[in-house]
Amino acid sequence: MFNNMVEHSPLDGVFHALADPTRRAMLRSLAGGERNIGQLAQPFAMSFAAASKHVKVLEGAGLVTTRRRGREKLHFLNPVPIREVHDRWVSKYQEPWAAALTGLKRDLEEEER
Repeated sequence: MFNNMVEHSPLDGVFHALADPTRRAMLRSLAGGERNIGQLAQPFAMSFAAASKHVKVLEGAGLVTTRRRGREKLHFLNPVPIREVHDRWVSKYQEPWAAALTGLKRDLEEEER
């Protein structure tokens, strides 16, 4: 799956899992609460096996945790890896843009005076 010549981060699996629109939709569904495979597969009209493969990728990335309740296997969203992506990648670039927009707003307001 990955090139062995390149050093990989634990977040690579998260980015890989998030790259697929079906898996992102499954995560949005899980944000509403626990779901079983049938519930996750239903909006996509996909087989149980296909949905299971997607969930395996999400589990491998740590984005989904699974628990058994009787005979039913329930899946839950684990938001921690998404927060790690935010903290490592998004927040780093967010602050300079926010500061620049605040400065632009201030400059435009001063011009109006």
